[in-house]
Amino acid sequence: MKKEQPQSNSKLLNWIDARFPLTTLWKSQVSEYYAPKNFNFWYYFGSLALLVLVIQIVSGIFLAMNFKPDGNLNADGLPVAFASVEYIMRDVSGGWIIRYMHSTGASFFFIVVYLHMFRGLIYGSFKKPRELVWIFGALIFLCLMAEAFMGYLLPWGQMSFWGAQVIINLFSAIPVIGPDLSVWIRGDFNVSDATLNRFFSLHVIAIPLVLICLVVAHLIALHEVGSNNPDGIEIHDNEDENGIPLDGIPFHPYYTVKDILGVVVFLIAFCGVLFFAPTGGGYFLEAPNFDPADPMKTPAHIAPVWYFTPFYAILRAVPSFLNTQVWGVIAMGAAVVLIALLPWLDKGEVKSIRYRSTIFKVAVVLFVIAFIGLGILGAMPATDLRTAIARILTFVYFAFFIGMPFYSRMGVNKQPPARVTFSTTRQKVMFFVYVAITLVVAYLFATNI
Repeated sequence: MKKEQPQSNSKLLNWIDARFPLTTLWKSQVSEYYAPKNFNFWYYFGSLALLVLVIQIVSGIFLAMNFKPDGNLNADGLPVAFASVEYIMRDVSGGWIIRYMHSTGASFFFIVVYLHMFRGLIYGSFKKPRELVWIFGALIFLCLMAEAFMGYLLPWGQMSFWGAQVIINLFSAIPVIGPDLSVWIRGDFNVSDATLNRFFSLHVIAIPLVLICLVVAHLIALHEVGSNNPDGIEIHDNEDENGIPLDGIPFHPYYTVKDILGVVVFLIAFCGVLFFAPTGGGYFLEAPNFDPADPMKTPAHIAPVWYFTPFYAILRAVPSFLNTQVWGVIAMGAAVVLIALLPWLDKGEVKSIRYRSTIFKVAVVLFVIAFIGLGILGAMPATDLRTAIARILTFVYFAFFIGMPFYSRMGVNKQPPARVTFSTTRQKVMFFVYVAITLVVAYLFATNI
């Protein structure tokens, strides 16, 4: 019996392969896809992004089974959409954990994506021949922002309602088409039941379909040109007589096993927040959003979720000229578009920051400080001092991109090695740093610090 089992499996596999290229796809995309052997902990975040995407899709499906996108009031005087979220939290078996898994997962999604993009920035993963990989990634980021914004309206809480009102009203600042465009987005003259229904449709069906297609295209483009590495060296430049990279190893089983380890550590942090601090201290779910939407009562301070606050701070930092906020809207849009243009803005000959000039390293540090600073300021009420600081940080943010064609050529770069470098000691140290940071963050959220 033991000898017949493999034969049965082989017959089944052959039957499938004759009708679908399963084995060919497995070999080309996984078992015989050669990745650089010097991946470090920064390369966990690509697979983690895929994991969180699956978590969001699965939890979103279960939420949609019990959610009613209806902004009208029920017999208790509550909006039906808000009441359905309360029903999920209180009466649906396991509903509370599914809801928190989805809301916490949204924030973790952006944490992972921001770190994934930062890794691409410091190691030059946007440079030739990976320009299209980066473009697909930028489009994924744009879709995530749209998906998160529309999903945030669905609970129909105070912050959801007024946040959507403020953001959609920004489109009315666009000359000529602005007022009509904002009405078209809302489906009404104010945020109403029509807005809720169209946002639900886009959040549950349209944008996820586009997002999945872009993720597939992102992976196909990546596997076509090969993965980058911390040294920024093309491993296919050094191959043996069989065309196998000398500095490459099969993605499976080496990196599948390594990614499983990263997934375990990630899930420890994710579950720590999920079970002990699902609101993230008010950053993942704001307190006003636990109150039903009231068009007659404006919250004291309206701000988007934390992952939008850097761009919201840029919007507020730009002064209004001629009583119009159009320049702030343009600046906010440009802040996202410039990320997609990195392959053409960076004129440096070296990819990895390991071998970049000191000028470039300083520019990256200033950019990170500006981005984090804008995120903090965007979540706080505006004051004269905060606005002045936000304008300085906005200048630094745009200077990083606009000045890149010039400073990326300046300074003295180190000569990259001919072959990739690999240090087991550095790999172990960086992994333990990753574990330590993850556990500390999970502990801080769990203790509400």
